[in-house]
Amino acid sequence: MGPLAGIRIIELAGIGPGPFCGMMLSDMGAEVIRIDRYTDNPQPSKDVLNRNRHSIAVDLKQPEGIETVLKLIESADGLFEGFRPGVTERLGLGPDVCMARNKKLVYGRMTGWGQDGPMANAAGHDINYIALSGALYSVGREGERPVPPLNLVGDFGGGGMLLAYGMVCALLESSRSGEGQVIDAAMIDGASSLMSMFFSMSAMGQFTDKRGTNLLDGGAPFYDTYETGDGKYVSLGSIEPQFYALLKEKAGLDEATFGAQHSRDQWGTQKEKLTAIMKTKTRDEWCEIMEGSDVCFAPVLSIWEAPEHPHAVHRNSYIEVDGVTQPAPSPRFSRTKAEVRHGPRMAGQDSLAVLQGAGFSADEIAALQASKVIPAA
Repeated sequence: MGPLAGIRIIELAGIGPGPFCGMMLSDMGAEVIRIDRYTDNPQPSKDVLNRNRHSIAVDLKQPEGIETVLKLIESADGLFEGFRPGVTERLGLGPDVCMARNKKLVYGRMTGWGQDGPMANAAGHDINYIALSGALYSVGREGERPVPPLNLVGDFGGGGMLLAYGMVCALLESSRSGEGQVIDAAMIDGASSLMSMFFSMSAMGQFTDKRGTNLLDGGAPFYDTYETGDGKYVSLGSIEPQFYALLKEKAGLDEATFGAQHSRDQWGTQKEKLTAIMKTKTRDEWCEIMEGSDVCFAPVLSIWEAPEHPHAVHRNSYIEVDGVTQPAPSPRFSRTKAEVRHGPRMAGQDSLAVLQGAGFSADEIAALQASKVIPAA
């Protein structure tokens, strides 16, 4: 059932990075109970991020709704939320209230800017958090504006994954100390942490402020993507000298032009010639020549192509749940294997089962239904 089997976590439903954290924890076997908004008309969902969780729909505007969640918290190991600072306090579900009911509770909080600071209460999105961290500045082509790397760096890597890591760390500590604590996971901090290597490279004089001219940002001809003859793309990452030598051999690169790998003043000319060479063959033809070798090569696949690649198929990297293709749980464990037990639930689909499991009596559940704190069906 996964390495987190036996851990119970309450998720105050949000969007994007919050559900991603919940997916990571529940994929690893934790019992994650998602507190959704009350609705009389739940709809089926294909949101992969909400897989593996039980859903209870609760009207948090009613005192009985808050008390229902607090009773669930009494038997939980952790809770996480992704609202602006102060929102859960105003609801009556802030850390002090929750931890008074359960002193071992790990209370995870995820925001863009953090729980304090001049920007703490401002609205924002991934693009803003990575802009302030230095990450966005560094992504893009030379002489062009910065390019958002989807919302992977702030929302997911610097947010949801950071919070999941923080939750597991705090749960481990709580199991030893018997005390809970509050986790302040800020996407700006997470994005900054992801930039650690580039702070090191900058200190060593190996990273400049001119985007698109550095080793790992597409400036180097041997670390970039190239269009092929059929309008598709391949990636090269031939950094080490032995890998670069193999690239020269397999691509037929002449020594006169490509002999000086790290001479930056020659990178422009090398890239122009390599661009022309890569267009002489289709993507599949280059795959036949380079894929699986130490060139450090891979075709650039779309999300529709990636699940069909032989390596992904061999490793079962993608699975289908309720007709939706999606990434399989990761990382992998030799003994406590992670799994997807079911797809996303409709809001409130598990309300009765969750409350019964938490010790609510039939009369208590009926009263909550009658007052529309939870759905009737």
